Amino acid sequence: MMVDCELVDIEDGIVKLRLLGACGSCPSSTITLKAGIERALLEEVPGVVEVEQVF
Repeated sequence: MMVDCELVDIEDGIVKLRLLGACGSCPSSTITLKAGIERALLEEVPGVVEVEQVF
């Protein structure tokens, strides 16, 4: 699945993303964010502790 997102901010290991397009209003966006994007960033990017969705 492809997800279009915008990096809004990174502070104290918390990455803030805005999901764009259909993903931004999808009821499953929280699952996409936590199970997909956050999991990948936690595994691959040192210092990331959490990913939050902003609207």
